[in-house]
Amino acid sequence: MAIDSLLRQADQQTRALLHQAEKQFGMRCPLSNIHFDLKGKAAGMVVFKPGRKPYIRFNPAILMRNRDKFLSQTLPHEVAHLVARRLHGAKIRPHGQEWQAVMRFFGADPVRCHNYAMDGVQPRKMRLFAYRCGCRQHQLSAIRHNRILKGQTYLCRHCGKSLNPDFA
Repeated sequence: MAIDSLLRQADQQTRALLHQAEKQFGMRCPLSNIHFDLKGKAAGMVVFKPGRKPYIRFNPAILMRNRDKFLSQTLPHEVAHLVARRLHGAKIRPHGQEWQAVMRFFGADPVRCHNYAMDGVQPRKMRLFAYRCGCRQHQLSAIRHNRILKGQTYLCRHCGKSLNPDFA
């Protein structure tokens, strides 16, 4: 199957699952878009940003290699996140009982992680940043580095002191 046709099928099936849940649970579940731009070893993810409609991202390389399982497991997995959060609020556990119930409604196995063969899939290359506390050096991801730049504080689990950039 051609990639364009498969992406179209995944998009349509994702929207059909969403419509099915809206009908079953009597609620609207806004979704801004579906993107096929995820890289690395993650098969899919839902992005929630305050004040904006959520959107879903899928990994097209994993979809191409695992078509049937991706359509039957990963699509409902991500839609279930969207539906469970809409029904029960943002404070639910990501793979908790609410999400599991929605997965069962979709007829999908409520498993947290995929087990696709990943040989040949390039892992994401994440930049690491050097930080230091009172006892050692730490390597923080770009996500944590950016949070620190916005004012969040991280403490060392060993000495309890805050992590600061290591410019050595």
